Order: sequence, then C-alpha cells, then structure tokens
Amino acid sequence: MAPGQGELLAAGAEPRPLADRMRPRTLDEVVGQPHVLGPEAPLRRALEAGHLHSMILWGPPGTGKTTIARLVARHTEAEFLSLSAVLAGVKEIRAAVERARTVRAAEGRATILFVDEAHRFNKAQQDAFLPHVEAGTIVFVGATTENPSFELNNALLSRVRTYVLKPLDRAALRTVLERALADAERGLGGRVEVAPGLLDLIAEAADGDARRALNLLEIAADLAEPGPEGRRVVTEAILRQVAVSDVRRFDKGGDLFYDQISALHKAVRGSDPDAALYWLARMLDGGCDPLYVARRLLRMASEDVGLADPRALHLALDAWDAYERLGSPEGELAIAQAVIYLACAPKSNAAYVAFGEAMEDARRHGSLEVPLHLRNAPTRLMKALGHGRGYRYAHDEPEGYAAGERYFPEGMPERRYYRPVDRGLESRIRERLEALRALDREARRRGRGTRGERREPR
Repeated sequence: MAPGQGELLAAGAEPRPLADRMRPRTLDEVVGQPHVLGPEAPLRRALEAGHLHSMILWGPPGTGKTTIARLVARHTEAEFLSLSAVLAGVKEIRAAVERARTVRAAEGRATILFVDEAHRFNKAQQDAFLPHVEAGTIVFVGATTENPSFELNNALLSRVRTYVLKPLDRAALRTVLERALADAERGLGGRVEVAPGLLDLIAEAADGDARRALNLLEIAADLAEPGPEGRRVVTEAILRQVAVSDVRRFDKGGDLFYDQISALHKAVRGSDPDAALYWLARMLDGGCDPLYVARRLLRMASEDVGLADPRALHLALDAWDAYERLGSPEGELAIAQAVIYLACAPKSNAAYVAFGEAMEDARRHGSLEVPLHLRNAPTRLMKALGHGRGYRYAHDEPEGYAAGERYFPEGMPERRYYRPVDRGLESRIRERLEALRALDREARRRGRGTRGERREPR
C-alpha cells in the first residue's frame, strides 16, 4: 500500500487500487463508449432483448473491456469465468468448459468465459474454443488491444461479433475523475480536494486511458498534504509532478503504427505539410525508427510526386543519408525537411500507375519473345539469324527519334501506360510525348515504321 493510502480509504473499504474500486457497476455508468452501450447501440439493444452472444471487445488499454464483460454477465445473470491468455493454456480452457457445463446442468444459467489478451492465444488454443462456442456451452468474450483481423482465427471471428472501443476523450476522463472525487464509499469523496480546472492535466496525461487517469489521481492524492479541514489538497504542482509522462499510445508494428504512417503518407499526398509534420512528430515521439520513415519517404517521392518533381526522390535519399550520418535528433530535422518538401511538391502518380499496368501486362501476356530487330547481336551467328536487323538507331534519325518504330513484342497491342499529368515537370514531359506521338502518326500515315501489329495505344 502506498504511503498515506490507508487514510484515503473509506471506513471498511478494501485496500484495492482506486481504478478497481471505481469500476462501473451498471451499463449506464460506463462512459466514453456510447456507440456500443448507448440506448440505440447494437450491444445494448441485444442485451436488453435477451440475446447473449459471443463477442470480441477490441480497443486500447483503459477503455473498459474487462468492465463491460463483467457487466454483460451481471446484466444477463450469467456465470462469469475469467482467463488470461498470457497464463492460461488448453488445460485451463477445458476446466472452464467443464465448469460451464456444471453451471448449466445445475442452475440452467449461461456462462461467459472472458479471455483477456485473447490475441496471445495461438491457433491451436483458439481452435479449442470453437466446438464449445458452436454448441453454446460457453459465451466467449475476448478482449484484445490488437486488430482481430490479423491476430484471431477466421473460424473464431465468424462465430463472434466484434465491438470496437474507443480511447476516452477528455470529457469522458473528467467524468471518471469527478466520480472518484465525489464517491465517498468507493472513491476519494470528502477526503481529497482538486480544483476542477486541474483535472484537465490528468485527463491530458492519461491519453484516453481511464485506468491511467485514476491511477494518476490516486498518486497525486497520496502526495498531497492535509489542508485546514483535514482534506488532502491536490495542487497544480503535485499534478504536474505526477502527470509528467513521455509515453504516448504507439505500438511498433501494430495498428497504431500503420494507422499513423498511413496518415503521414496521405497528408503528404494531400499536400498538407502541417498535418504531415504532426504525424511525423507523433511517430518519432512514440519511438518509431526514423529510418523507417526515411524509407517510406522514398516510396512517397516515387508514388505520389514522381516525375512532377524528380528532385523529391533525391531530397528523400539525402534525408536518409543525413540521418544515417548524424542520428537523432539532428538527422530528424533532415527527415522533417523532406516531409515538408514532398508535401509541397506538385503531385503525380503517373509513374506509379504506369509501372503497375506494365507489371500486370507482363504477367498476363506471358513470355513473349523480343522482336528480332530489338535483339542483341554480339556474335556473327546472331547477326546471321537476323538479330538486330532493321533496327533504327534513334540518334541517326531526324530530331533523334525513330518515328513510327515499334518496341512492343510481336502480337501484343501497343499500350500507353505512362500518362503524365499537367503539373510540375510532367506538364513539359507531356508536351514532349505529344509531339513525338504526332511524328508517329505522320510516319504511319506515310507507311513508315509499320513493322508488326499496329493499334492505337490505350
């Protein structure tokens, strides 16, 4: 027990953490999840209609997954059994199933088997639930912070409903804190005083996590000195001391990681340098490897800026090189500079689209032979076989262009993959290609360069 904690408990109260004592006792007391438990929300309507079903509760820490599972059991008068996927195995699953059978036979009640950290079960352990969920022996309620689509078996997912829980906003966190300060039985009511405006400091530091908010409040109350009326007074200085934290929600390799790099990429593509810098800062602040961001910037430079500004690729490479030479924090500034440049540069995905279409044709048309006039002819035999015969050397042609020449395989229609946009350097590239295609049309009209199949490229 923390120093002074005994003085903060109501008479007869158990020495449990404040966050545990303040767990909601009814569905109506749950805050921050109206889309799941509001009057017209799907889970609330199902429970009120008496439809108890297996489910996955997916959300970040401190959003009420365990609490909701317990309240569902209480609301439906079901037996509640709990397993942790970190500690339990198939043996514990079998024991829980046997308990569920006993409860059903003796009392006629359903059993909710709550599995915390459900994503930590391997495939075999997840499969162990399937027949019992299918038969209705247990109502499976799994809690996870990871994306169920990636971490849970499709067979299990097909037998459950997934409810997504959201991080609590500041208003919801303030409600949680105010309840704890007002509740004399379970909370700190009558024994701790906090100026209303100061609760925002805790809500901000909690970062959407109700458990964390209550833990911070409890620590601050422990540190506070009693005032003239015997109540402990939590000051701004104490709150700032306990609320200082360098930990923001970020999971390297998890959903938040990919969501944030997606947001950074889309802000760059959308030409918003300010939002792009924000997401870069969020990722670096959360512990993302700056070299990962540098690699993604190369992708953005090729996919979204392309030939509208070829300098973007060079700048992204330079930022990568600068970080490898300087490390953090100096090298991070070079990455930030590249992010700003990419966001502000003219955009074109023409090269990206062209390459994708060319790859698709390469797979679809198979191993078409290289036309004879385009083949390499380094030996006398290869020349005798016709390799390179009739090839027109572009530098010897008027304007350095072999008008009407064909470079696609025989039997394959000509394609036009690259369609430059009218932005940045690509506008000039487009003008040049249009001029060359006009020469092609004139050459074809005159009957020159008619080798192989001719079709208007699409």
